[in-house]
Amino acid sequence: MRALITGASSGLGRDMARLLAARGYELVLAARREDRLRELAAELPTMCRVIAADVSDETECRLLYEAAAGDDLEVVVNNAGFGLFGPFTATDLDEELRMIDVNIRAVHILTKLAARDFAARNRGYILNVSSSAGFLPGPLMATYYASKNYVLRLTQALREELRQQKSAVRVCALCPGPVNTEFNRVAGVQFALGGLSSERVAREAIDGLFAGKGVIVPGAAMKAMTFARHFAPDELLARITYHFQGKKAGGK
Repeated sequence: MRALITGASSGLGRDMARLLAARGYELVLAARREDRLRELAAELPTMCRVIAADVSDETECRLLYEAAAGDDLEVVVNNAGFGLFGPFTATDLDEELRMIDVNIRAVHILTKLAARDFAARNRGYILNVSSSAGFLPGPLMATYYASKNYVLRLTQALREELRQQKSAVRVCALCPGPVNTEFNRVAGVQFALGGLSSERVAREAIDGLFAGKGVIVPGAAMKAMTFARHFAPDELLARITYHFQGKKAGGK
């Protein structure tokens, strides 16, 4: 049994690697920071292959999957991603395009390739890391929120296609709220709400994936918030989100 994890050098990716290793999976660990990956591999009780890859590059994405593919590949975790804070008219276009490449194109490529292989042999698991942001419009983080909506809706659509085909392949979207990882430093923000521990979110993600869940929203408070959105129009949700986003500026 083998699992591929992108963004495995820190945070959720690192903690999900630990959990999958504890379940007996051999791992393909991918991220840009090879030194971090090697440190992680050295602590895990299973065989690991370390691949330094920048998934914002389509060619590297395809080569990564080719390196990981095989009959024993059973799990693909698309965890790599990042955010960017600021008004849409002011944020850097090149950085946003790189975000789209990481948060959308890489997830799309690896999901497509894995889904084809898994469907052909009628087994396998795909976990795509979206966000509670994927349920909402996101003023001041417009591109990030939109990218996570793409991940969520792609995953839900693929899940229904596989269900209609009576496939045993399972796909799942993880949609956490704030998590205590490096995300806010990279995005240049400070969470307005307290974050859950990365270890807790990773455990809920892996347990939920193998339980066959379609969407995982860790934490009672975030579950309540995502449910409550059904009772407010999008225009009001955008205004509320703007209010909370404005409180993140302290991390810049």
